[in-house]
Amino acid sequence: MHVKTVCVKKHDLFQFPSTFTDKQTNTVFLSVYFISPRDQRKKGRMATRYWVVSLPVPNSASTLWNKLQEEISKHSFDTPLYRFNIPNLRVGTLDSLLSLSDDLVKSNNFVEGVSHKIRRQIDDLERVSGAVTSSLTVDGVPVDSYLTRFAWDEARYPTMSPLKETVDGIHGQVAKIEDDLKVRVSEYNNIRSQLNTINRKQTGSLAVRDLSNLVKPEDIITSENLTTLLAIVPKYSQKDWLSSYETLTNYVVPRSSKKLYEDNEYALYTVTLFSRVADNFRTSAREKGFQIRDFEYSPESHESRKQELEKLIDDQESLRSSLLQWCYTSYGEVFSSWMHFCAVRVFTESILRYGLPPSFLACVLAPSVKSEKKVRTILEGLSDSTNSGYWKTEDDGVGMAGLVAGDGDAHPYVSFTINLV
Repeated sequence: MHVKTVCVKKHDLFQFPSTFTDKQTNTVFLSVYFISPRDQRKKGRMATRYWVVSLPVPNSASTLWNKLQEEISKHSFDTPLYRFNIPNLRVGTLDSLLSLSDDLVKSNNFVEGVSHKIRRQIDDLERVSGAVTSSLTVDGVPVDSYLTRFAWDEARYPTMSPLKETVDGIHGQVAKIEDDLKVRVSEYNNIRSQLNTINRKQTGSLAVRDLSNLVKPEDIITSENLTTLLAIVPKYSQKDWLSSYETLTNYVVPRSSKKLYEDNEYALYTVTLFSRVADNFRTSAREKGFQIRDFEYSPESHESRKQELEKLIDDQESLRSSLLQWCYTSYGEVFSSWMHFCAVRVFTESILRYGLPPSFLACVLAPSVKSEKKVRTILEGLSDSTNSGYWKTEDDGVGMAGLVAGDGDAHPYVSFTINLV
Protein backbone atom coordinates (compact mmCIF):
# COMPACT_ATOMS: atom_id res chain seq x y z
CA MET A 1 0.00 0.00 0.00
CA HIS A 2 1.36 3.41 -1.00
CA VAL A 3 1.01 6.51 1.10
CA LYS A 4 1.14 9.97 -0.43
CA THR A 5 1.26 13.22 1.52
CA VAL A 6 0.23 16.60 0.24
CA CYS A 7 3.15 19.06 0.45
CA VAL A 8 2.63 22.31 2.27
CA LYS A 9 4.45 25.58 2.80
CA LYS A 10 6.74 25.83 5.79
CA HIS A 11 5.53 27.82 8.81
CA ASP A 12 1.87 27.44 7.80
CA LEU A 13 -0.53 26.49 10.52
CA PHE A 14 -1.95 22.97 10.67
CA GLN A 15 -5.66 22.56 10.11
CA PHE A 16 -8.09 19.67 9.36
CA PRO A 17 -6.16 16.47 8.58
CA SER A 18 -7.92 13.53 6.91
CA THR A 19 -7.19 10.44 4.88
CA PHE A 20 -8.92 8.83 1.92
CA THR A 21 -8.10 5.80 -0.21
CA ASP A 22 -7.97 5.36 -3.98
CA LYS A 23 -9.21 1.77 -4.20
CA GLN A 24 -8.13 1.34 -7.85
CA THR A 25 -4.48 2.10 -7.10
CA ASN A 26 -4.61 1.00 -3.45
CA THR A 27 -3.10 4.34 -2.46
CA VAL A 28 -3.82 6.17 0.79
CA PHE A 29 -3.79 9.96 0.49
CA LEU A 30 -3.11 12.03 3.58
CA SER A 31 -4.98 15.28 3.02
CA VAL A 32 -3.75 18.21 5.10
CA TYR A 33 -5.21 21.69 4.81
CA PHE A 34 -3.46 24.77 6.11
CA ILE A 35 -4.34 28.30 7.01
CA SER A 36 -1.54 30.81 6.45
CA PRO A 37 -0.56 33.15 9.31
CA ARG A 38 -2.01 36.05 7.33
CA ASP A 39 -5.36 34.30 6.94
CA GLN A 40 -5.23 33.22 10.57
CA ARG A 41 -4.94 36.87 11.62
CA LYS A 42 -7.93 37.68 9.42
CA LYS A 43 -9.86 34.94 11.18
CA GLY A 44 -8.62 36.15 14.57
CA ARG A 45 -12.08 36.77 15.89
CA MET A 46 -13.80 33.78 17.34
CA ALA A 47 -16.88 32.45 15.61
CA THR A 48 -20.11 33.74 17.10
CA ARG A 49 -22.51 31.22 15.54
CA TYR A 50 -22.20 27.45 15.83
CA TRP A 51 -24.23 24.48 14.72
CA VAL A 52 -24.75 21.64 17.15
CA VAL A 53 -25.74 18.52 15.22
CA SER A 54 -26.04 14.82 15.79
CA LEU A 55 -25.96 12.09 13.16
CA PRO A 56 -27.24 8.54 13.51
CA VAL A 57 -24.44 5.98 13.87
CA PRO A 58 -25.02 2.97 11.60
CA ASN A 59 -22.02 0.94 12.78
CA SER A 60 -19.14 2.77 14.44
CA ALA A 61 -19.02 6.33 15.79
CA SER A 62 -15.30 6.59 15.04
CA THR A 63 -15.86 5.50 11.43
CA LEU A 64 -18.63 8.07 11.02
CA TRP A 65 -16.45 10.77 12.61
CA ASN A 66 -13.58 10.00 10.22
CA LYS A 67 -15.96 10.10 7.28
CA LEU A 68 -17.36 13.46 8.41
CA GLN A 69 -13.85 14.90 8.81
CA GLU A 70 -12.95 13.64 5.37
CA GLU A 71 -16.01 15.17 3.71
CA ILE A 72 -15.61 18.51 5.47
CA SER A 73 -11.90 18.59 4.54
CA LYS A 74 -12.61 17.92 0.89
CA HIS A 75 -15.65 20.13 0.35
CA SER A 76 -15.56 22.80 3.09
CA PHE A 77 -12.06 22.80 4.51
CA ASP A 78 -12.45 26.20 6.19
CA THR A 79 -15.29 24.95 8.42
CA PRO A 80 -14.11 24.24 11.99
CA LEU A 81 -15.36 20.84 13.20
CA TYR A 82 -15.29 19.46 16.74
CA ARG A 83 -16.68 16.49 18.64
CA PHE A 84 -19.38 17.38 21.17
CA ASN A 85 -18.89 14.80 23.87
CA ILE A 86 -22.11 13.81 25.62
CA PRO A 87 -22.04 11.17 28.37
CA ASN A 88 -24.54 8.37 28.74
CA LEU A 89 -27.36 10.21 30.42
CA ARG A 90 -30.36 8.63 32.09
CA VAL A 91 -32.97 7.97 29.42
CA GLY A 92 -36.07 7.37 31.51
CA THR A 93 -39.32 6.61 29.71
CA LEU A 94 -40.42 7.63 26.24
CA ASP A 95 -43.28 9.62 27.76
CA SER A 96 -40.83 11.57 29.92
CA LEU A 97 -38.67 12.36 26.88
CA LEU A 98 -41.68 13.50 24.86
CA SER A 99 -42.83 15.69 27.74
CA LEU A 100 -39.33 17.11 28.18
CA SER A 101 -38.92 17.89 24.47
CA ASP A 102 -41.95 20.19 24.65
CA ASP A 103 -40.10 22.45 27.08
CA LEU A 104 -36.57 22.22 25.65
CA VAL A 105 -36.81 24.99 23.08
CA LYS A 106 -38.56 27.37 25.46
CA SER A 107 -36.03 26.73 28.23
CA ASN A 108 -33.14 27.04 25.78
CA ASN A 109 -34.41 30.44 24.65
CA PHE A 110 -34.60 31.55 28.27
CA VAL A 111 -31.06 30.45 29.15
CA GLU A 112 -29.66 31.87 25.91
CA GLY A 113 -31.50 35.15 26.55
CA VAL A 114 -29.99 35.52 30.02
CA SER A 115 -26.48 34.91 28.67
CA HIS A 116 -26.99 37.61 26.01
CA LYS A 117 -28.44 39.97 28.61
CA ILE A 118 -25.35 39.63 30.81
CA ARG A 119 -23.06 40.02 27.81
CA ARG A 120 -24.79 43.25 26.76
CA GLN A 121 -24.52 44.53 30.33
CA ILE A 122 -20.78 43.86 30.29
CA ASP A 123 -20.43 45.79 27.02
CA ASP A 124 -22.42 48.72 28.46
CA LEU A 125 -20.34 48.83 31.66
CA GLU A 126 -17.04 48.67 29.77
CA ARG A 127 -18.22 51.38 27.38
CA VAL A 128 -18.85 53.73 30.31
CA SER A 129 -15.19 53.50 31.30
CA GLY A 130 -13.97 53.58 27.71
CA ALA A 131 -12.47 50.09 28.02
CA VAL A 132 -12.69 47.18 25.61
CA THR A 133 -14.64 44.15 26.77
CA SER A 134 -12.27 41.48 28.06
CA SER A 135 -12.44 37.92 26.81
CA LEU A 136 -15.40 36.08 28.26
CA THR A 137 -14.41 32.85 29.96
CA VAL A 138 -15.72 29.84 31.84
CA ASP A 139 -13.34 28.97 34.68
CA GLY A 140 -10.55 30.73 32.78
CA VAL A 141 -11.33 29.01 29.45
CA PRO A 142 -12.54 31.22 26.55
CA VAL A 143 -16.22 30.55 25.84
CA ASP A 144 -15.59 29.36 22.27
CA SER A 145 -13.00 26.87 23.54
CA TYR A 146 -15.34 25.75 26.30
CA LEU A 147 -17.99 25.01 23.66
CA THR A 148 -15.69 23.24 21.21
CA ARG A 149 -13.99 21.21 23.98
CA PHE A 150 -17.09 20.64 26.05
CA ALA A 151 -16.80 18.15 28.91
CA TRP A 152 -19.75 17.22 31.09
CA ASP A 153 -19.43 18.31 34.74
CA GLU A 154 -20.46 15.20 36.64
CA ALA A 155 -20.10 16.94 40.01
CA ARG A 156 -22.69 19.61 39.17
CA TYR A 157 -24.98 17.47 37.06
CA PRO A 158 -24.85 13.75 37.93
CA THR A 159 -25.50 11.68 34.81
CA MET A 160 -27.76 9.33 36.77
CA SER A 161 -30.18 12.13 37.64
CA PRO A 162 -33.43 12.22 35.64
CA LEU A 163 -33.15 14.54 32.66
CA LYS A 164 -36.14 16.57 33.85
CA GLU A 165 -34.37 17.15 37.16
CA THR A 166 -31.20 18.28 35.36
CA VAL A 167 -33.10 20.66 33.08
CA ASP A 168 -35.13 22.09 35.97
CA GLY A 169 -31.92 22.54 37.97
CA ILE A 170 -30.26 24.46 35.13
CA HIS A 171 -33.36 26.62 34.64
CA GLY A 172 -33.53 27.37 38.37
CA GLN A 173 -29.85 28.33 38.60
CA VAL A 174 -30.08 30.66 35.60
CA ALA A 175 -33.35 32.19 36.86
CA LYS A 176 -31.67 32.98 40.19
CA ILE A 177 -28.78 34.67 38.39
CA GLU A 178 -31.23 36.68 36.27
CA ASP A 179 -33.06 37.87 39.41
CA ASP A 180 -29.76 38.85 40.99
CA LEU A 181 -28.81 40.71 37.80
CA LYS A 182 -32.06 42.72 37.91
CA VAL A 183 -31.44 43.78 41.53
CA ARG A 184 -27.81 44.76 40.90
CA VAL A 185 -28.56 46.63 37.68
CA SER A 186 -31.46 48.46 39.35
CA GLU A 187 -29.18 49.61 42.18
CA TYR A 188 -26.53 50.77 39.71
CA ASN A 189 -29.06 52.56 37.48
CA ASN A 190 -30.55 54.32 40.52
CA ILE A 191 -27.16 55.87 41.32
CA ARG A 192 -26.67 56.81 37.66
CA SER A 193 -30.11 58.43 37.60
CA GLN A 194 -29.30 60.53 40.65
CA LEU A 195 -26.02 61.64 39.08
CA ASN A 196 -27.70 62.46 35.78
CA THR A 197 -30.26 64.58 37.61
CA ILE A 198 -27.52 66.53 39.39
CA ASN A 199 -25.55 66.93 36.16
CA ARG A 200 -28.61 68.26 34.37
CA LYS A 201 -29.12 70.78 37.14
CA GLN A 202 -25.49 71.88 36.86
CA THR A 203 -25.27 72.01 33.09
CA GLY A 204 -28.83 72.62 31.92
CA SER A 205 -30.65 75.81 31.14
CA LEU A 206 -30.55 78.67 33.65
CA ALA A 207 -34.29 78.18 34.04
CA VAL A 208 -33.74 74.84 35.81
CA ARG A 209 -30.08 74.40 36.71
CA ASP A 210 -28.52 74.75 40.15
CA LEU A 211 -27.32 78.32 40.61
CA SER A 212 -25.06 77.81 43.63
CA ASN A 213 -21.94 77.50 41.46
CA LEU A 214 -22.73 80.76 39.67
CA VAL A 215 -23.52 83.00 42.65
CA LYS A 216 -20.85 84.29 45.01
CA PRO A 217 -21.42 85.61 48.54
CA GLU A 218 -20.68 89.17 47.46
CA ASP A 219 -23.46 89.00 44.84
CA ILE A 220 -26.12 88.68 47.51
CA ILE A 221 -27.26 91.49 49.82
CA THR A 222 -29.39 90.43 52.76
CA SER A 223 -30.31 92.76 55.57
CA GLU A 224 -33.27 93.62 57.75
CA ASN A 225 -34.87 95.65 54.94
CA LEU A 226 -33.08 94.70 51.71
CA THR A 227 -32.95 91.47 49.73
CA THR A 228 -31.41 90.36 46.44
CA LEU A 229 -33.41 88.41 43.88
CA LEU A 230 -32.07 86.39 40.93
CA ALA A 231 -33.78 87.02 37.60
CA ILE A 232 -33.63 84.67 34.58
CA VAL A 233 -33.88 86.92 31.53
CA PRO A 234 -34.31 85.63 27.95
CA LYS A 235 -31.08 86.26 26.10
CA TYR A 236 -32.64 88.58 23.56
CA SER A 237 -34.67 90.51 26.18
CA GLN A 238 -31.74 91.84 28.19
CA LYS A 239 -32.14 95.41 26.97
CA ASP A 240 -35.79 95.30 27.98
CA TRP A 241 -34.78 94.03 31.44
CA LEU A 242 -32.17 96.71 31.99
CA SER A 243 -34.53 99.47 30.93
CA SER A 244 -37.53 98.28 32.96
CA TYR A 245 -36.47 96.41 36.12
CA GLU A 246 -36.27 99.60 38.22
CA THR A 247 -39.93 100.39 37.43
CA LEU A 248 -41.48 96.96 37.92
CA THR A 249 -42.37 98.01 41.46
CA ASN A 250 -41.53 100.67 44.01
CA TYR A 251 -38.45 100.58 46.21
CA VAL A 252 -36.07 98.92 43.75
CA VAL A 253 -32.45 99.99 44.31
CA PRO A 254 -31.38 101.91 41.19
CA ARG A 255 -28.59 100.40 39.07
CA SER A 256 -28.48 97.36 41.37
CA SER A 257 -28.88 94.75 38.60
CA LYS A 258 -25.71 92.92 37.62
CA LYS A 259 -25.26 90.10 35.08
CA LEU A 260 -23.65 87.01 36.60
CA TYR A 261 -23.84 84.46 33.79
CA GLU A 262 -25.23 83.87 30.30
CA ASP A 263 -25.94 80.68 28.35
CA ASN A 264 -27.46 80.02 24.91
CA GLU A 265 -30.99 80.90 26.06
CA TYR A 266 -30.91 83.04 29.18
CA ALA A 267 -28.92 85.52 31.22
CA LEU A 268 -28.72 85.53 35.02
CA TYR A 269 -29.13 88.96 36.68
CA THR A 270 -29.30 90.13 40.28
CA VAL A 271 -31.59 92.90 41.50
CA THR A 272 -31.71 94.42 44.99
CA LEU A 273 -34.90 95.86 46.49
CA PHE A 274 -36.80 96.25 49.72
CA SER A 275 -37.94 92.90 51.12
CA ARG A 276 -41.54 94.06 51.57
CA VAL A 277 -42.05 94.53 47.79
CA ALA A 278 -40.36 91.26 46.71
CA ASP A 279 -43.67 89.50 45.98
CA ASN A 280 -44.95 92.42 43.90
CA PHE A 281 -41.68 92.45 41.94
CA ARG A 282 -41.99 88.71 41.20
CA THR A 283 -45.52 89.19 39.85
CA SER A 284 -44.59 92.14 37.65
CA ALA A 285 -41.45 90.40 36.38
CA ARG A 286 -43.44 87.28 35.43
CA GLU A 287 -45.90 89.42 33.46
CA LYS A 288 -42.97 90.85 31.48
CA GLY A 289 -41.55 87.35 30.74
CA PHE A 290 -38.80 87.38 33.38
CA GLN A 291 -38.44 84.49 35.80
CA ILE A 292 -37.42 85.09 39.42
CA ARG A 293 -35.64 82.04 40.81
CA ASP A 294 -35.97 81.18 44.50
CA PHE A 295 -32.47 81.11 45.89
CA GLU A 296 -30.89 81.29 49.30
CA TYR A 297 -27.12 81.34 49.43
CA SER A 298 -25.71 79.00 52.05
CA PRO A 299 -22.03 78.00 52.11
CA GLU A 300 -22.99 74.95 54.19
CA SER A 301 -25.59 73.80 51.65
CA HIS A 302 -23.17 74.36 48.79
CA GLU A 303 -20.50 72.26 50.49
CA SER A 304 -23.07 69.60 51.36
CA ARG A 305 -24.16 69.33 47.72
CA LYS A 306 -20.54 69.10 46.62
CA GLN A 307 -19.87 66.26 49.05
CA GLU A 308 -23.05 64.51 47.97
CA LEU A 309 -21.96 64.69 44.34
CA GLU A 310 -18.51 63.30 45.14
CA LYS A 311 -20.06 60.46 47.13
CA LEU A 312 -22.42 59.59 44.28
CA ILE A 313 -19.52 59.53 41.82
CA ASP A 314 -17.55 57.21 44.12
CA ASP A 315 -20.61 55.02 44.69
CA GLN A 316 -21.29 54.78 40.96
CA GLU A 317 -17.73 53.68 40.19
CA SER A 318 -17.75 51.19 43.06
CA LEU A 319 -21.05 49.70 41.91
CA ARG A 320 -19.91 49.66 38.28
CA SER A 321 -16.74 47.79 39.18
CA SER A 322 -18.59 45.35 41.43
CA LEU A 323 -21.35 44.75 38.87
CA LEU A 324 -18.82 44.26 36.07
CA GLN A 325 -16.89 41.67 38.05
CA TRP A 326 -20.13 39.90 38.97
CA CYS A 327 -21.24 39.90 35.32
CA TYR A 328 -18.00 38.33 34.10
CA THR A 329 -18.29 35.58 36.72
CA SER A 330 -22.01 35.03 36.21
CA TYR A 331 -21.65 34.92 32.44
CA GLY A 332 -19.28 31.99 32.84
CA GLU A 333 -21.76 30.20 35.11
CA VAL A 334 -24.69 30.80 32.75
CA PHE A 335 -22.69 29.79 29.68
CA SER A 336 -21.59 26.56 31.36
CA SER A 337 -25.20 25.81 32.31
CA TRP A 338 -26.29 26.61 28.77
CA MET A 339 -23.81 24.15 27.23
CA HIS A 340 -24.96 21.40 29.61
CA PHE A 341 -28.52 22.20 28.62
CA CYS A 342 -27.55 21.90 24.94
CA ALA A 343 -26.02 18.50 25.68
CA VAL A 344 -29.31 17.34 27.24
CA ARG A 345 -31.18 18.74 24.27
CA VAL A 346 -29.01 16.90 21.74
CA PHE A 347 -29.31 13.70 23.75
CA THR A 348 -33.11 13.93 24.06
CA GLU A 349 -33.80 14.90 20.47
CA SER A 350 -31.41 12.25 19.15
CA ILE A 351 -33.21 9.47 21.03
CA LEU A 352 -36.61 10.73 19.91
CA ARG A 353 -35.39 10.82 16.32
CA TYR A 354 -33.06 7.80 16.08
CA GLY A 355 -34.51 5.56 18.79
CA LEU A 356 -32.94 3.37 21.44
CA PRO A 357 -30.33 2.43 22.43
CA PRO A 358 -28.59 5.84 22.09
CA SER A 359 -26.34 5.64 19.05
CA PHE A 360 -25.45 8.98 17.55
CA LEU A 361 -22.47 11.21 16.83
CA ALA A 362 -22.71 14.76 18.23
CA CYS A 363 -20.48 17.48 16.89
CA VAL A 364 -20.10 21.26 16.64
CA LEU A 365 -19.42 23.15 13.43
CA ALA A 366 -18.91 26.82 12.61
CA PRO A 367 -19.45 27.15 8.86
CA SER A 368 -19.22 30.47 7.09
CA VAL A 369 -22.35 31.74 5.39
CA LYS A 370 -21.02 30.77 1.97
CA SER A 371 -20.23 27.23 3.20
CA GLU A 372 -23.56 26.50 4.86
CA LYS A 373 -25.18 24.83 1.85
CA LYS A 374 -22.17 22.57 1.28
CA VAL A 375 -22.06 21.56 4.92
CA ARG A 376 -25.80 20.85 5.01
CA THR A 377 -25.40 18.61 1.95
CA ILE A 378 -22.57 16.71 3.65
CA LEU A 379 -24.52 16.22 6.85
CA GLU A 380 -27.60 15.09 4.95
CA GLY A 381 -25.52 12.60 3.00
CA LEU A 382 -24.18 11.11 6.23
CA SER A 383 -27.54 10.98 7.98
CA ASP A 384 -28.30 7.68 6.25
CA SER A 385 -31.94 8.60 5.74
CA THR A 386 -33.75 6.79 2.95
CA ASN A 387 -36.45 9.43 2.91
CA SER A 388 -34.46 12.57 3.65
CA GLY A 389 -36.65 14.56 1.29
CA TYR A 390 -39.56 13.92 3.62
CA TRP A 391 -37.80 15.94 6.31
CA LYS A 392 -37.33 19.02 4.17
CA THR A 393 -39.65 21.95 4.76
CA GLU A 394 -42.14 22.52 1.95
CA ASP A 395 -44.44 25.46 1.42
CA ASP A 396 -47.46 23.33 2.25
CA GLY A 397 -46.14 21.59 5.36
CA VAL A 398 -43.25 20.91 7.69
CA GLY A 399 -43.05 17.15 7.42
CA MET A 400 -41.90 14.84 10.19
CA ALA A 401 -39.34 17.36 11.45
CA GLY A 402 -42.10 19.36 13.04
CA LEU A 403 -42.57 16.64 15.63
CA VAL A 404 -39.14 17.17 17.11
CA ALA A 405 -38.13 20.35 18.88
CA GLY A 406 -35.66 22.43 16.92
CA ASP A 407 -34.83 25.78 15.43
CA GLY A 408 -37.49 25.53 12.76
CA ASP A 409 -35.06 24.06 10.20
CA ALA A 410 -36.15 20.65 8.89
CA HIS A 411 -33.24 18.25 8.38
CA PRO A 412 -32.91 14.45 8.51
CA TYR A 413 -30.66 14.86 11.54
CA VAL A 414 -30.75 16.80 14.82
CA SER A 415 -29.55 20.36 14.36
CA PHE A 416 -29.83 23.65 16.19
CA THR A 417 -27.85 26.87 16.33
CA ILE A 418 -25.91 28.47 19.17
CA ASN A 419 -25.48 32.24 18.87
CA LEU A 420 -22.81 33.52 21.24
CA VAL A 421 -23.87 37.15 20.72
